[in-house]
Amino acid sequence: MSGPEARLIDAVGTRHAPARREARIVSLVPSITELVCDLGLAAQLVGRTGFCVHPRELVRRIPKVGGTKDVDLDKLRALRATHVILNIDENRDEDARAIAGFVPELIVTHPLAPLDNPALYRLIGGIFGREDEAEALCGEFEAAYAALQSAARSFPLDRVLYLIWKNPWMTVSRDTYVSRMLALVKWETVPADCADRYPKIELNSDVLDGARIVLLSSEPYLFRETHVAELRADPLLAQKRIALVDGEMTAWYGSRAIEGLRYLRRFREKLDRAAG
Repeated sequence: MSGPEARLIDAVGTRHAPARREARIVSLVPSITELVCDLGLAAQLVGRTGFCVHPRELVRRIPKVGGTKDVDLDKLRALRATHVILNIDENRDEDARAIAGFVPELIVTHPLAPLDNPALYRLIGGIFGREDEAEALCGEFEAAYAALQSAARSFPLDRVLYLIWKNPWMTVSRDTYVSRMLALVKWETVPADCADRYPKIELNSDVLDGARIVLLSSEPYLFRETHVAELRADPLLAQKRIALVDGEMTAWYGSRAIEGLRYLRRFREKLDRAAG
């Protein structure tokens, strides 16, 4: 299927009808909460998670319904939502099944690569009558993507270990949105092959020998400079470049991905300059 109707099919194949003007939206996905607001739909957003923190001034007034993994179903039910937006990675199947029992429309998302963003803009914009705003975001995304592709031609290929958790250490596989974002600046994540999308690892030579750079993300674990110092003191990491990276810029799809593309270019250029 192609054309406007295809734009309203979500990640699980559900075809959505255009919503009525009085639609009441709950977003259980932080990056999509921001997208909903950037599409001009903040007035219809009646619920969010505690992790939905952008745009700060707009979301302050919107009731919280727990977290992405522990949705308060009673609070959600009380909001009388007509549409709930979920994500396959961020939200639990059992919550989705429960919510389907009392919310008419579940919109399921699952962006796996940066280029999935324009379709996401068109899905949400198309359902809620914000097609023009969605196309404007698509234009911004495409311009930022083209600029990054042009800049990346001069970047040498390198390998990075991208850490998202401590105790246990966890990273991202190449089958993730984060890894595909990093690939745009010619950073390949290690390990190259792993069964899990977010594997637990040991910081040993098996993993570290493959990477010259170690990036510590600001989310979901909030790494700080103290963690950088700890790792630099480890003999196995003495020759590595270690840096903090803004996890929202690498992991958030939606409208934030536009700035994420610009950020990654600046971040890679800064690290390369520091390395001489």
